Amino acid sequence: MARYDRLTALDASFLHMESLETPMHVGAVSVFEGEPFFDASGRFRLADVRRLVASRLHLIPRFRRRLMPVPFEQGRPVWVDDRRFDIAYHVRLTALPSPGDRAQLMALTARIQSQLLDRTRPLWELWFVEGLEGGHVGLIQKTHHALVDGISGVDVATVLLDFTPEPTFLQPPRWIMEPPPNPVRLLLDTWYERATEPAEIARTVRAALRTPRRAAARIEELARSLSTLVDRRAIAPRTSLNGPIGRRRRFEGVRVPLPDVKAIRSVFGGTVNDVVLAGVAGAVRRLLIARGEDPPASGLRVFCPVSVRDDSERMQLGNRVSGMIVDLPVAEADPVARLEAVRAETRDLKERRQAVGAAFLLDLTHYAAPTLMGLAARVMHHQRFVNLVVTNVPGPQVPLYCMGARMLEAYPIVPLGLNLTLGIAILSYCGVLHFGLFVDGDAFDDLDVLVRSMEESFRELRKAADEHADRR
Repeated sequence: MARYDRLTALDASFLHMESLETPMHVGAVSVFEGEPFFDASGRFRLADVRRLVASRLHLIPRFRRRLMPVPFEQGRPVWVDDRRFDIAYHVRLTALPSPGDRAQLMALTARIQSQLLDRTRPLWELWFVEGLEGGHVGLIQKTHHALVDGISGVDVATVLLDFTPEPTFLQPPRWIMEPPPNPVRLLLDTWYERATEPAEIARTVRAALRTPRRAAARIEELARSLSTLVDRRAIAPRTSLNGPIGRRRRFEGVRVPLPDVKAIRSVFGGTVNDVVLAGVAGAVRRLLIARGEDPPASGLRVFCPVSVRDDSERMQLGNRVSGMIVDLPVAEADPVARLEAVRAETRDLKERRQAVGAAFLLDLTHYAAPTLMGLAARVMHHQRFVNLVVTNVPGPQVPLYCMGARMLEAYPIVPLGLNLTLGIAILSYCGVLHFGLFVDGDAFDDLDVLVRSMEESFRELRKAADEHADRR
């Protein structure tokens, strides 16, 4: 039987969830120094940029592959080499009327991110943007969630970018395109895989039963982690953050100094992620109050993706994520009490290893029939179990460069679900937390309120930390 580069069940679920209203790609917008991108005559060096990216594609082979569906949707699609691959399609240049300001760049980002990727081609695009004020250059990235998760997305970025100002043009091996499989052969092999996978499950169970003590410990651990998913409220509180969404998007970025977050953590304890969630809680609390809503006393249910990718899986694409559902104490007025509540919540979830239970459930979907997986993905897309997604991805704390130009800022983007009008993604880079606020344009005419609220919330936490330190 032929070996296929087949999508996992989780990867495929992002295809099932996609619609015109909900593109399922992740992305980012970055700002670079501009001068190295232009030649002596002032023309953007687009050919050189394309040559640079093309020289590294052998390190991420799926970036030259497209989806091939199994006939009659009898299995998860496979990745096959794109015989019409054209680097010019994927690496593009656009411009803002000079001097383009920040608001124009964010509006362009939102417009590009609202458009679906072409599934007949490799599922990624890079848009360079000239004409920014200060002579800067923007870079808008979009990559389908079926192709990368947050951690592997950072790995990909570090391949496409440089750690030194001197650009490195690699000498890639000659690309030998493999022909796609015969559709009938693919269908038969897929049926065979589906017939044998249950046997694999049975063999795993039998192996576990041969070591009863280890199996019992594993079952006990799994029961504890799964209990965190089922012993909590089944339905998230109703807020204006949840409801139908359209096709229009808005985007804005917020910068929070990482030393501020670490100073808050050093005074009050917890983790950087605890401080981030407490800051988000304070910002959303302000937003809801500004909208005339009472923040729900039960808290705001937030899904926080957690990577289960280990070091051996670095530079492997696809999704290796689980997640935790955290109740953000948005009804709490005191910032220190909010942080303590978040700390207690995440500590409890980690002790019971909720992410392990969620990962186990996701692994089981690998064995589900594709039609059932598609149905389940669409049902989850309409879920009312969470109010918000907040994803925090650690990035490099040293400068990155493209064509010798230093990257100054980088704001990540997480896609929206059908009843999620706000997604918050955070990337740490060079001592700064970059918050990407991606929203439904029709539901967020007050995005500026959220931006100010986010800044005020972290300033409030830093002030409380300074005052507490002074009293010591």
